[in-house]
Amino acid sequence: MEKLKINGKEKQFDDGQLPKNLAQLLDHLNIKAAAVVAEIDGNIISRNKFEQTQLTDGQEIELIKFAPGG
Repeated sequence: MEKLKINGKEKQFDDGQLPKNLAQLLDHLNIKAAAVVAEIDGNIISRNKFEQTQLTDGQEIELIKFAPGG
């Protein structure tokens, strides 16, 4: 089993099923990249780098979604 800690909650993936990059993870979670700020292990990831940002077992990811309104 491989795992990621996403917003403080551990999510497990079968071996070989861990999303390859941040863009795939967002797609897996049904989150639009344009509506989120992402941080991996304390580092903010630019939206234009989501596809190049590789994921590995055990990383801590924070996803902050934008909400419309005021």
